[in-house]
Amino acid sequence: MAYHSRFRRPVVIPSAFQYERATSLEDALSKLKASAGAGKLIAGGHSLVPLMKLRLSEPTVLIDIARIPGLTEIGDLDGVIEIGALATHHDVATSPLVRDKCPALAEAAGLIGDPQVRNRGTLGGSLAHADPAADYPAMMLALEADIHLAGQNGTRFVPAADFFQGVLTVDLAPDEVLVKVTFTPKRMAAYAKLHQRASRFALVGVAAV
Repeated sequence: MAYHSRFRRPVVIPSAFQYERATSLEDALSKLKASAGAGKLIAGGHSLVPLMKLRLSEPTVLIDIARIPGLTEIGDLDGVIEIGALATHHDVATSPLVRDKCPALAEAAGLIGDPQVRNRGTLGGSLAHADPAADYPAMMLALEADIHLAGQNGTRFVPAADFFQGVLTVDLAPDEVLVKVTFTPKRMAAYAKLHQRASRFALVGVAAV
């Protein structure tokens, strides 16, 4: 690892990778299969890229899913709230539906990072990353949300309590794509955190319903 002679801080860059852009969910699944486990999905990049810079994640193929249509939608289907995986934190924080039906989730999304992070980072990326300092996992657990996944053999959903399996570990196969989350509206909920001042990562985050 190289160090800058003046600042004596590690200078790190990702290892070499091939970049591909998926045009549809089916295309993303096909590219994942072709990568034979060496590919990673990227949308906002705020979770994956820092790990790549530290060489904690070294995919040889990056599959950009940011422009896949239909995965940014936020809606109400027969009383169940659906949020697409590519909805940004800003989308969640400012959605009239989320603010009305589950204001605590909107508040949690609005506490993430800074405006740049909120406008680029995505709900799905944060959930798939499962950083214990993230804000969404506690909310998904409290809301008893279902995480919906798509793969070559179809779709499945996993309760949040089973999806999160440990630090940076989730029930998501290498050839699956997280497509959306669903939960029943809960207006009487709250989220609070004690955060690190510079990064706004939660030192302690608590969600209650």
